[in-house]
Formats: sequence, structure tokens, C-alpha cells
Amino acid sequence: MYARKIQTAARLAVVMLFAASAVFAQMGRTWPSEKKTVPDPVTGLSLTFLTSTDGGYSQSKIYQTHRQWTSDGKWLIFRGVRETGPQAMAVNEETGQIVQVTESGFMGMLCAGNRTMKLYVMSGGGGGGARGPSPATAAEAPRGGGRGAGGPRQILEIDLAKLFADVAARSVKPAANYQRICGTIPASLPADGNMGLDANDDFMYFRVGGPETAQLSEGQTLQKAFGPRGMGAGPSGLRSMNLKTGEIKFIVNVGFQIGHVQTNPWNPGEIVFAWETGGKAPQRTWTVMADGSGLRPLYPEAPYEWITHEAVIGKDEVVFAMCENGRLIPGGGPEPNYGTAGTWEHPTGVGVINLRTRQMRIAGQVPLWSGGRSDWHVAGSSDGRWAASDDFKYEVWLYDRHNGETIMLAGPQNVGADHIHPTFNAEGTKIEIQSALISKDGRSLNICVVPVPKSLLNRTYSLKLTD
Repeated sequence: MYARKIQTAARLAVVMLFAASAVFAQMGRTWPSEKKTVPDPVTGLSLTFLTSTDGGYSQSKIYQTHRQWTSDGKWLIFRGVRETGPQAMAVNEETGQIVQVTESGFMGMLCAGNRTMKLYVMSGGGGGGARGPSPATAAEAPRGGGRGAGGPRQILEIDLAKLFADVAARSVKPAANYQRICGTIPASLPADGNMGLDANDDFMYFRVGGPETAQLSEGQTLQKAFGPRGMGAGPSGLRSMNLKTGEIKFIVNVGFQIGHVQTNPWNPGEIVFAWETGGKAPQRTWTVMADGSGLRPLYPEAPYEWITHEAVIGKDEVVFAMCENGRLIPGGGPEPNYGTAGTWEHPTGVGVINLRTRQMRIAGQVPLWSGGRSDWHVAGSSDGRWAASDDFKYEVWLYDRHNGETIMLAGPQNVGADHIHPTFNAEGTKIEIQSALISKDGRSLNICVVPVPKSLLNRTYSLKLTD
């Protein structure tokens, strides 16, 4: 009898454990506000931390190539690791409330709707959650890559408006009430979540590997691995999915490893992507239209240039970093594996290229006196007023594109688990970063919003000269 009681208690404990796990993993679970306002220790500018956790919790922003705020501008989407494991989260910028917005994880990139309150994620076949690598890691994974690359993948649509309304009403329902399967990517097209949402929220463009990429598009040749990390070899390809019907179409196959895939949020059907080597590439930036036309290098780089971390910032503009790598070599000489690329002897800074005229302008560069030395991740406001960058001291720089002024917004952050990856909001009035500034361990990242000071936003410009 006593043994039976123990067995019964054990079974009940297991049932309760599974029930508790289901609750903890539930889409719509909330956490109270962790919002903190902290003065930057160097500039004094007020930094708003929307998360403020340490240790077992961690969070990181969506990669700077993609939309961070929901279409209503009220919520920031981010990647969170909490009791529920790796999930997509949303934090309300005003109230600080945090809401879990996926049920069973995701892989690769999070794609917030441009015109709708929807979120699109890639999952393992059957809606299961592949707890994939970070956006940067996903983009640099071997072709055909991603965890469990052999299986089918699904693209899921999550109705954030409906979910947030039910959270507010305290009437959250099972995930099926908010989640829809848009379509399935077959195992013959290995995909890892490296994807971008079209401007009209009706197509997803994603990277694939596998045997179906072997037939290269016109003008492409098969490339070998490049640089010390042994990455960049082809082939790989891009495909589209109609998010209403699930239909998959061919876009292009290229002879190299595709990295970050992003779209032009102002121009439907326009894609920007990278040749990913984990460092300098022979030709980093590329663009193509969704029908496969117009495949070309975006910024044709010279062998001595180190181009990286491109991001579409306006209807006609893409910003990118022109880096130097001499910092790694005593005396500033070239990095041996890349020849003359990225030395101190050539121009560096934040470059902006026009997709239509193909004209490139340098918006600014990290000052020589800064220990950060080189721009690394870059951003820009869609109104053409501002560019921004981080550097190797985890500083945040703002560049006035009208007069060329360089302004430090935030001083060196702690050297966290990743770079800070700045991204502007739609209005160009603030910048989201991921920062370890307030972390006790100096590494755990938190979601932080850096304002563009009103004194700068209120600037007017005149070409009139006076004696």
C-alpha cells in the first residue's frame, strides 16, 4: 500500500511537472516591467533599459538589418532566454510589460510586419521549435545549415494584435488561436531561418542550400572558401514563399555562401544579401529582385576594402561599414590572411550607397582619438538625416549627414556577449541597442533605447553665409 502511494505521488508529480512546463512555455506569458533609466557614464544621456536581467536570463535584439519595433511603434521584439527557454519576446516601450510571443521557439531571424501587427518566424517541421543560432550566427552557418538542417521547415505567422489584446484582457488562449502555418519548406531545400519579409508583408525571401542550388544562375561561378575561417564557399540560393498560399518560387542560385538576407521595406520585391565569409569577402554586398532579375554587386569593392554589415535604411539607400583591420597587427599592418584589405592606409567609415544612382558617400567615421578605431555595425534613419555606428569599444556614434558632424551618444559599454548592433526607429528619433552596461557579470545583454537628443532633432540647416 505504501509503495502504491509513493508510485501514485510520483505519477502526480510528473503530471504536475508537465502541466507546469506547459504553462511556462505558453505564448502570452508575461513578466512585469524591468524598465530602468540609466545615465550614460560618459555622455550623461539617459539610456532606457527595457530589460535588466543577469545570469540565467539573457536577451538580444533582432539583427540590425531588420525591423525592431512592431508596426504600431509600441512594442520592441527581441530574443529572450528565460524559464521558457529561447523564445521571441515583446516589450512595451511605455509600460515595460514583457510578453512571450512564440510557443515553441524559432530559428534564425525574427521578422516583424512592416504594415501589419504580425510576426513571422521559421520553425522545425510540424511547428516544432528549433532553438536555432543567433541571427548573426545563423547567417554565418555552413550552407544548408542550421540545427537539424535535414528536416522540413515551416514559416509561421503570429497575430500580435490579437495576442496583446488577450494579454491585456487576461484571457490568453492556446497558441493555435494566434498562430498560422504559412507554408512548409521541404527537406530538399535546407533552410536555417535566414530570411527577410517583403515590404508588403506578403512574401518571405529565405536562404537555402542543398543539391537544388547546384545549377548556378547566369554569370555566377562556383567559389571556394575564403579567409582564415574557411567560409564562403558555394553554392547557395534564395527562394520566396507566398505567405498566403505557401507557394515557393526560385529566385537565384549563386556560387558563394549567402549571409544576411534582408529586404527593402519601401520597395516591394527588392532584396539585399551578403557573401558571408566570417570576415572580409571578395565581394560582400549584393542585390537582386524577387523575380531573379537585377542580380549584381551592390557596392563593388576593391581588394583593399573591408566592407561589412550592410543595412537598408531608406527607399533608395543602403548603409555599410568600411572597416580597418590593422588594429590587430602591431604598427597597423595588414591582416596576413586578407592581404591589403582593411589596413589603416585606405578610407574607412560609414558608407551610404544609393540603389538607383549607385553613388556612394561617406557619412562619417569613428574619430582617431577613440579607442574604438573602426565602425563595425551601422544604421541610418529613413529620412536621410542621420547615420549611426558602433565600434570595437562598444560606443554609439551619431553622424549628422547634413553637416558631417560626429557625435558620441553613449560611451564604452561593457564588452558583452555580442556587439551592440544599433538600429533606428521608423521616425529616426531613437536607436535600439543591446548592452551589457548594467549587467553584473559584464556580459549579459539587455535591450536598451538610446534617444537622439531633442537639441539635435530640432536642428535647422542653412547655406547662408555671413561676414
